[in-house]
Amino acid sequence: MQFLSDNAAAVHPAVWQAMKDVDAADAPYDGDRASAALDDAMAMVFGKEVAVLWVATGTAANCLALAAMCPPHGAVACHREAHIEVDEGGAPGFFMHGAKLLLCGASDGSDHAKLTPASLAATLDPIRNDVHQVQPHALSITQASEYGCVYSPGELAALDAECGRRGLGFHMDGARFANAVAFANRPPAEVAGPVDALSFGFIKNGGMSAEAIVFFDTALADVVRYRRKRAGHLQSKGRYLAAQILAMLEGDVWLHNAAAANAAAAEIGTACGERLLHPVQANELFVALTPDERAALRAQGFGFYDWGADAARFVTAWNTRAEDAAALARAIAGL
Repeated sequence: MQFLSDNAAAVHPAVWQAMKDVDAADAPYDGDRASAALDDAMAMVFGKEVAVLWVATGTAANCLALAAMCPPHGAVACHREAHIEVDEGGAPGFFMHGAKLLLCGASDGSDHAKLTPASLAATLDPIRNDVHQVQPHALSITQASEYGCVYSPGELAALDAECGRRGLGFHMDGARFANAVAFANRPPAEVAGPVDALSFGFIKNGGMSAEAIVFFDTALADVVRYRRKRAGHLQSKGRYLAAQILAMLEGDVWLHNAAAANAAAAEIGTACGERLLHPVQANELFVALTPDERAALRAQGFGFYDWGADAARFVTAWNTRAEDAAALARAIAGL
């Protein structure tokens, strides 16, 4: 009964079928029919014109988007718990040719890994506007956050106003964007807010090997087309990546999958009670557990990650079995 990560989940059958359906000769790279359909398909999701590029990983999606916003001598502001800081192995600096990350937000997790204009200002205001200090050029946030919490439209608008005041590009790491939309029960455009680029995650939500960079500032896509090739992410058989994304969008598979994962997390969260370290708003749970309690759960067959000395992280997926979620809920309640 695995709750290690939604990255470990199975590939959705619609994705396998879509890849089989495009398994015929077509134009290479991104000249195929499936890749050409992405802009219109994603425009239907967001209700506005967008430009969409596929890549193979969320790391590439984040870093290519940021590289289009930030020069090598600049910096990107992000939460100190952001995936681009903690879990991408220095890739942002690599893709941006040395640009820096400026870390904002609470170090104790009390802000649920969400930024505010005030936490942004606390990091950026002390920076002098002279050549001796690195200047910020972009802001990157995560939706849902690294602690599974969702920015509201009002919170996004406040950050956008701060970006406008400071002249910053605005990027959203949406590795679990689908889960955020399912929780908010609002149109995707409102959950994305006024960002310039969104890394729209599919792999955690039932995809196999395709993520999308959605550019609301479509001029950025023209820059990233060249950067994608230079970075080694312009796959010659791109139709297989595009087909995965289209399959997830058709019939709102992406949203149904996310809702299923969220529901499983909510059931487990109800059983956790005061053990919860953060609200359960997506498909991640952070739970206070002693080493002995964690050992007891593992002895019952549950897989999960330790989260520091006295906590654990559990992640549900689109195909988490109802009986497994119920069993974990009972096991935690019975500790």
